[in-house]
Amino acid sequence: MTVTHPTLRRAAAVTAGAAAIVLLAAGAASAHVTVHPESYAKGATDGVLTFRVPNEEDSASTTKVQVFLPTDHPVLGVLVHPQDGWTAKVTTAKLKTPVKTDDGTITEAASEITFTGGRIGAGQYEDFTVAFGQLPDDTGQLVFKTLQTYSDGKVARWIEEPTGGAEPENPAPVLKLTAGDPTAAPAPAKSTATTTQAADSSDSTARGLGIAGLVAGVLGLAAAAFALVRSRGARS
Repeated sequence: MTVTHPTLRRAAAVTAGAAAIVLLAAGAASAHVTVHPESYAKGATDGVLTFRVPNEEDSASTTKVQVFLPTDHPVLGVLVHPQDGWTAKVTTAKLKTPVKTDDGTITEAASEITFTGGRIGAGQYEDFTVAFGQLPDDTGQLVFKTLQTYSDGKVARWIEEPTGGAEPENPAPVLKLTAGDPTAAPAPAKSTATTTQAADSSDSTARGLGIAGLVAGVLGLAAAAFALVRSRGARS
């Protein structure tokens, strides 16, 4: 016979709330591929971009990273910084619209950079640094769609472009291009130590929320059981 009781229904609601908190905490602890700095001046020259790739899997390592560069607004003069343990391959493509520069007309530009050979373990990240000769001056942002391949064959597709609302589930790295002096250096990126501390803080907060949710669920069930037993005893 199924027994329903208002107290048990309230306990179930508390438990469901606890589960929701745990899921939200898990989401807060996730991370995705990002580009640093977050912005440059339009037409900036002789700069550096760093792609930060965190490993989100507990049982697999990242073994391949593919960064796709837009060719409708090309990044010119791409050079890859050597990375210990990794091999970088730069793929170029012909431009539909050649770009005129002081050094002549550019008809090809980098369209993809593939990093292979290394490993990013669980709880780790890798920074891949790319130098450029010139950024475009005819757009407000550059979207670098990225594929992250794991040792178990899983591929994380960081390819979703921002729409102006909530952040997409699998966002691509986005570099904002702003009006300003193209020869000026961008604002310094957060230091590795600061970024690590922020990540640790976020992770600790997530774990704390998860534990709090579980405790709330247990206490709710215990209170429900006590109330039910007490009410039955009063009726006896």
